[in-house]
Amino acid sequence: MLITLEAAENDDGRRLDRILRKALKTTPLSAIHRLLRRGAVLVDGKSASADYRISKGQAITVDLLEGSAGAPGEGHKRGEDISINPRTAIDILYEGEGILVVNKPAGLLTHGKKSLETDVLLYLSGKLSPSLSFKPGPLHRLDRPASGLIAYSTSLEGARFFSEMMRERMIKKQYLAIVEGVIKKTVFWQDEIIRDKYRKKTLIVNPNCNINESFNTVKTALTKVTPLASNAGSTLILAEIETGRTHQIRAQSAGNGYPLLGDKKYGGSQISGNFKIDEFLLHAWRMELPPPLPRLIEAPLPEKFRKKTVELYGMDSEQISSGV
Repeated sequence: MLITLEAAENDDGRRLDRILRKALKTTPLSAIHRLLRRGAVLVDGKSASADYRISKGQAITVDLLEGSAGAPGEGHKRGEDISINPRTAIDILYEGEGILVVNKPAGLLTHGKKSLETDVLLYLSGKLSPSLSFKPGPLHRLDRPASGLIAYSTSLEGARFFSEMMRERMIKKQYLAIVEGVIKKTVFWQDEIIRDKYRKKTLIVNPNCNINESFNTVKTALTKVTPLASNAGSTLILAEIETGRTHQIRAQSAGNGYPLLGDKKYGGSQISGNFKIDEFLLHAWRMELPPPLPRLIEAPLPEKFRKKTVELYGMDSEQISSGV
């Protein structure tokens, strides 16, 4: 059985074996490498090695030998592996330069089945050029209970640009959150943190933290915290992160004595005075980006968060914006 694949713009410069892994989704990696060793994979009519770099427009021919590989997947056809989901309306904040920035509702997964990624792929279905190896996906993390800004790639070039800017710390992200306790002035939290992969929890390293095989590498977390409003038992904070660690704000807030109100996983109480909360409030509010992207993108506060800021501090969204 012969199949022919044509490399598109987002496949340009990628290794042949990685393209085949994406295009032949149901074929085991061992079978793909066996096909390559047997010369059953041709690029423009010539055999090629696994590390061969593909160029846009090249034709890849694969001879699926009997019993050596399964039928090819259809990863190069946009939207075919996406189940129909009635929640298809996404709140788009910016689209361009290979990047799509959307406002994620609280309680929705960033990626995976029945996630925001599913809705993004449905929105993009038919809009992008076909690609053998590239698939749009989230470019950073945002916890399921959190809301706000999340960026997805719509091209390989956009993904590479955004990732490079993240590594160079040229993208600034600001979050709004409600924490327990009163923070009176701006503070800088710099902590060594470690990820417990079994409990799926991030911990600050201290003398009481016994590091064992369940932990990943120790990393530094940097967060600037500015109080915007407070009452007797809680504070509305603006958190500006300089590092993008998993659960960074949640772990550092708890480790520094100010857990997010309602964040049971990190020791947060569900009650503050007469105020009761079932889930913590954390919103990815603003993102500052370098050119050619827009300078500032802002995600409006969800109604639940907005109501709590009015209830606790007498501040609405406009007052919060003017106070920063």
